[in-house]
Amino acid sequence: MTDRANPAHGWKRLDGVDLLRGLAIFFVLMNHVNMRLVLAKVPYTRGYPAQLVDSLVWNGQRGVQIFFAVSGFLITSTSLRRWGTLSAVKPSRFYLLRFARIAPLLLLLLAVLSGLHFAAVNHFVVSAKTGGLGRALLAALTFHVNVLEANRGYLPANWDIIWSLSVEEMFYLFFPLVCWLFGRSRSLIVLLLVFVVLGPFGRTMFAGKNGVWQEYSYLGGMDAIALGCLTAIAQSWKRLPHRALAIGGLAILIFSLCFSLEAYKLLGRSGLDMTLLGIGTCMVIAADAQTQWRSPRILLPLASLGQRSYEVYLTHMFVVFVFFDLFVNAGKPMRGVPILFIAVILIAALLGYLVARFYSEPMNKRIRRI
Repeated sequence: MTDRANPAHGWKRLDGVDLLRGLAIFFVLMNHVNMRLVLAKVPYTRGYPAQLVDSLVWNGQRGVQIFFAVSGFLITSTSLRRWGTLSAVKPSRFYLLRFARIAPLLLLLLAVLSGLHFAAVNHFVVSAKTGGLGRALLAALTFHVNVLEANRGYLPANWDIIWSLSVEEMFYLFFPLVCWLFGRSRSLIVLLLVFVVLGPFGRTMFAGKNGVWQEYSYLGGMDAIALGCLTAIAQSWKRLPHRALAIGGLAILIFSLCFSLEAYKLLGRSGLDMTLLGIGTCMVIAADAQTQWRSPRILLPLASLGQRSYEVYLTHMFVVFVFFDLFVNAGKPMRGVPILFIAVILIAALLGYLVARFYSEPMNKRIRRI
């Protein structure tokens, strides 16, 4: 049965999932503004508690881990609703749907970045050291920006963010084939658990001393995606204890995000801190899926941000650079730092909404009708 006969996109949104994505993209935005300030040697965090600073402006990588877990859950649960069982996933249709969601905005971004490179605009020129524009385009289109950066150094920030797509889409490149081969047995569960087990090793032992690969490796992100897949499968099998999951998941998220320094001290060297965050995220997702929890109105802006998280993620660095350059041209006033953060969050959210409303969503619908 095709998705036209059994539409998966008719289901109600999960407010808790949108809030998790909103929280994740908030951390990414805060982190990337912070990085510009740190590189410019603006001592704006001086005098503040280390944990407060870490929770507010250094949680970007943890935000991406939340994205990965949410992504694994949504892709798997949508596939189950669309085809009934994972073994019935139709690769051609699956790839078309992924292309419709990911490709239009990604291709537009790459076209814009290429134009800015040729125009030699500051912050957007791909250096010869990393292979130049052609090498960056090849890496972006074949899902190995992370590999390129681990071997040759960081690309400009607007290119660098594509590393997470490299991890995510490499996983989904093989997802239909794996579902077809193992979807009728428990072997799929075993395989996903293998990814969960290997995740911490991908961030530590397998990465060696390569700092980029410690954060950007395939295995280092796929444990969270696999956890999301497992959550969707478990949730489809039977009703889960949603109250215990909600309490336990929230406790883990609070520990991982609000006491991140302690979490890293206890688990970071083994890479288990990020796995724990993925587990906590999936527990909250499972509870939300069971209860269809409705968000209070006060949290709707964060949920709305989460609904357009992909568009915000791919476009936010343009906003960061515009407002950061204004901040620098104004003489880097310390009183302007809070304004910088707030302006970036608000304008990035607005840009993401406009891009989604007038470009990526219409293109998504158009391609899906093929």
